[in-house]
Amino acid sequence: MDLENQKRVKSLVEKYGKENIVVLLGGADSEASGLIAETVINGDPAFAGILTGVQLGLPAYHVLEPEIRSEIDPAVFEENLAMMEMVLEVDDIVEEVSSIRRQFLSM
Repeated sequence: MDLENQKRVKSLVEKYGKENIVVLLGGADSEASGLIAETVINGDPAFAGILTGVQLGLPAYHVLEPEIRSEIDPAVFEENLAMMEMVLEVDDIVEEVSSIRRQFLSM
């Protein structure tokens, strides 16, 4: 997660409260998605950004996870995400992001 996005997320939490924010990821691989999830949940693991040592505890999900997909209108999903689902390693991404949630949010 780049430094500017870390700053934006922290600002949104300060403005709206963490209880009102869910982070939706759209990364194309499991490693990047996992790093972003860890950053918004437990703090920047690279110790490079404003979220270093800041445990926001935000729930983070990839847009292709079943919990999120079920909330998206099927026509919208088909138009915007179906191709992504066909070419990405969805199972790997889902496992990585959900394991980060389990590890840091005790879900």
